[in-house]
Amino acid sequence: MNHAGAQSNLTKLAISATLHCLTGCAIGEVLGMVIGTALGWSNLSTIALAVTLAFVFGYALTIRPVLKSGLPLRAAIGVAFAADTVSIAVMEIVDNGIMLAVPGAMEAGLGSWLFWVSLAFALAVAFVITVPVNRWLISRGKGHAVVHQYHGGGHEGHHHH
Repeated sequence: MNHAGAQSNLTKLAISATLHCLTGCAIGEVLGMVIGTALGWSNLSTIALAVTLAFVFGYALTIRPVLKSGLPLRAAIGVAFAADTVSIAVMEIVDNGIMLAVPGAMEAGLGSWLFWVSLAFALAVAFVITVPVNRWLISRGKGHAVVHQYHGGGHEGHHHH
Protein backbone atom coordinates (compact mmCIF):
# COMPACT_ATOMS: atom_id res chain seq x y z
CA MET A 1 0.00 0.00 0.00
CA ASN A 2 1.33 3.46 -0.83
CA HIS A 3 1.96 6.14 1.78
CA ALA A 4 -1.21 8.13 0.96
CA GLY A 5 -3.31 4.96 1.17
CA ALA A 6 -1.84 4.08 4.54
CA GLN A 7 -2.47 7.63 5.77
CA SER A 8 -6.10 7.64 4.66
CA ASN A 9 -6.56 4.18 6.19
CA LEU A 10 -5.14 5.50 9.45
CA THR A 11 -7.54 8.46 9.33
CA LYS A 12 -10.51 6.11 8.67
CA LEU A 13 -9.46 3.96 11.60
CA ALA A 14 -9.11 7.04 13.83
CA ILE A 15 -12.56 8.29 12.78
CA SER A 16 -14.08 4.88 13.44
CA ALA A 17 -12.36 4.62 16.85
CA THR A 18 -13.50 8.14 17.73
CA LEU A 19 -17.10 7.49 16.64
CA HIS A 20 -17.02 4.37 18.77
CA CYS A 21 -15.72 6.36 21.74
CA LEU A 22 -18.23 9.15 21.03
CA THR A 23 -21.11 6.66 21.16
CA GLY A 24 -20.12 5.46 24.64
CA CYS A 25 -19.35 8.99 25.79
CA ALA A 26 -22.62 10.36 24.44
CA ILE A 27 -24.70 7.62 26.11
CA GLY A 28 -22.95 8.12 29.46
CA GLU A 29 -22.88 11.89 29.14
CA VAL A 30 -26.58 12.22 28.31
CA LEU A 31 -27.59 9.73 31.02
CA GLY A 32 -25.40 11.51 33.59
CA MET A 33 -26.73 14.94 32.62
CA VAL A 34 -30.32 13.65 32.66
CA ILE A 35 -29.98 11.91 36.04
CA GLY A 36 -28.02 14.76 37.68
CA THR A 37 -30.37 17.43 36.33
CA ALA A 38 -33.49 15.44 37.23
CA LEU A 39 -32.23 15.00 40.80
CA GLY A 40 -31.32 18.70 41.03
CA TRP A 41 -27.64 17.97 41.66
CA SER A 42 -24.91 20.62 41.43
CA ASN A 43 -22.95 21.08 38.18
CA LEU A 44 -19.96 19.34 39.72
CA SER A 45 -21.92 16.27 40.86
CA THR A 46 -23.77 16.07 37.54
CA ILE A 47 -20.52 16.29 35.55
CA ALA A 48 -18.83 13.72 37.82
CA LEU A 49 -21.71 11.31 37.16
CA ALA A 50 -21.72 12.06 33.41
CA VAL A 51 -17.95 11.48 33.15
CA THR A 52 -18.14 8.26 35.17
CA LEU A 53 -20.94 6.90 32.99
CA ALA A 54 -19.13 8.02 29.82
CA PHE A 55 -16.11 5.90 30.85
CA VAL A 56 -18.34 2.95 31.80
CA PHE A 57 -20.20 2.95 28.47
CA GLY A 58 -17.07 3.78 26.47
CA TYR A 59 -15.21 0.81 27.94
CA ALA A 60 -18.27 -1.47 27.70
CA LEU A 61 -18.60 -0.83 23.95
CA THR A 62 -14.94 -1.79 23.47
CA ILE A 63 -15.04 -4.83 25.75
CA ARG A 64 -17.98 -6.52 23.95
CA PRO A 65 -16.33 -7.23 20.57
CA VAL A 66 -13.03 -8.12 22.26
CA LEU A 67 -14.82 -10.69 24.45
CA LYS A 68 -16.47 -12.09 21.31
CA SER A 69 -13.00 -12.74 19.90
CA GLY A 70 -12.52 -15.22 22.75
CA LEU A 71 -10.33 -13.13 25.04
CA PRO A 72 -11.01 -13.61 28.77
CA LEU A 73 -12.75 -10.73 30.60
CA ARG A 74 -9.67 -9.55 32.53
CA ALA A 75 -7.63 -9.29 29.33
CA ALA A 76 -10.56 -7.63 27.50
CA ILE A 77 -10.80 -5.01 30.25
CA GLY A 78 -7.07 -4.40 29.92
CA VAL A 79 -7.45 -3.93 26.16
CA ALA A 80 -10.34 -1.49 26.70
CA PHE A 81 -8.33 0.56 29.21
CA ALA A 82 -5.37 0.66 26.83
CA ALA A 83 -7.55 1.52 23.84
CA ASP A 84 -9.94 4.09 25.22
CA THR A 85 -8.65 5.85 28.32
CA VAL A 86 -6.89 8.72 26.53
CA SER A 87 -9.64 9.02 23.94
CA ILE A 88 -12.48 9.15 26.50
CA ALA A 89 -10.52 11.51 28.76
CA VAL A 90 -9.86 14.00 25.94
CA MET A 91 -13.48 13.79 24.83
CA GLU A 92 -14.84 14.34 28.34
CA ILE A 93 -12.53 17.27 29.11
CA VAL A 94 -13.53 19.07 25.89
CA ASP A 95 -17.19 18.14 26.17
CA ASN A 96 -17.68 19.20 29.80
CA GLY A 97 -15.46 22.25 29.36
CA ILE A 98 -17.80 23.46 26.61
CA MET A 99 -20.92 22.63 28.65
CA LEU A 100 -19.52 24.77 31.47
CA ALA A 101 -18.39 27.52 29.09
CA VAL A 102 -21.74 27.99 27.30
CA PRO A 103 -23.63 30.51 29.41
CA GLY A 104 -26.63 28.87 31.04
CA ALA A 105 -26.15 25.44 29.39
CA MET A 106 -25.83 23.50 32.65
CA GLU A 107 -28.68 25.41 34.27
CA ALA A 108 -30.93 25.21 31.19
CA GLY A 109 -32.47 21.89 32.16
CA LEU A 110 -33.55 18.98 30.00
CA GLY A 111 -36.60 20.69 28.55
CA SER A 112 -34.46 23.44 27.05
CA TRP A 113 -33.10 23.51 23.50
CA LEU A 114 -30.06 25.40 24.88
CA PHE A 115 -29.04 22.34 26.92
CA TRP A 116 -29.36 19.90 24.00
CA VAL A 117 -27.79 22.22 21.40
CA SER A 118 -24.88 22.87 23.77
CA LEU A 119 -24.44 19.15 24.43
CA ALA A 120 -24.57 18.29 20.71
CA PHE A 121 -22.09 21.10 19.95
CA ALA A 122 -19.82 19.98 22.81
CA LEU A 123 -19.80 16.37 21.58
CA ALA A 124 -19.15 17.50 17.98
CA VAL A 125 -16.16 19.64 19.02
CA ALA A 126 -14.89 16.83 21.25
CA PHE A 127 -15.13 14.47 18.25
CA VAL A 128 -13.12 16.82 16.01
CA ILE A 129 -10.42 17.23 18.67
CA THR A 130 -10.29 13.52 19.55
CA VAL A 131 -9.87 12.17 15.97
CA PRO A 132 -6.26 13.45 15.60
CA VAL A 133 -5.48 12.20 19.14
CA ASN A 134 -6.72 8.71 18.21
CA ARG A 135 -4.95 8.89 14.85
CA TRP A 136 -1.68 9.68 16.62
CA LEU A 137 -2.21 6.84 19.14
CA ILE A 138 -3.10 4.29 16.42
CA SER A 139 -0.11 5.33 14.29
CA ARG A 140 2.06 4.40 17.29
CA GLY A 141 0.31 1.05 17.81
CA LYS A 142 -1.60 2.35 20.84
CA GLY A 143 -5.23 3.24 21.40
CA HIS A 144 -7.64 1.44 19.12
CA ALA A 145 -4.81 -0.32 17.25
CA VAL A 146 -4.73 -2.55 20.34
CA VAL A 147 -8.41 -3.48 19.83
CA HIS A 148 -8.15 -4.16 16.13
CA GLN A 149 -5.82 -7.11 16.60
CA TYR A 150 -8.71 -8.84 18.44
CA HIS A 151 -11.43 -8.15 15.87
CA GLY A 152 -12.39 -11.25 13.91
CA GLY A 153 -10.74 -13.49 16.49
CA GLY A 154 -7.31 -13.21 14.88
CA HIS A 155 -5.31 -13.38 18.09
CA GLU A 156 -3.51 -16.63 17.45
CA GLY A 157 0.20 -16.27 17.98
CA HIS A 158 -0.29 -13.06 19.94
CA HIS A 159 1.63 -13.10 23.20
CA HIS A 160 0.81 -10.97 26.23
CA HIS A 161 3.71 -9.45 28.05
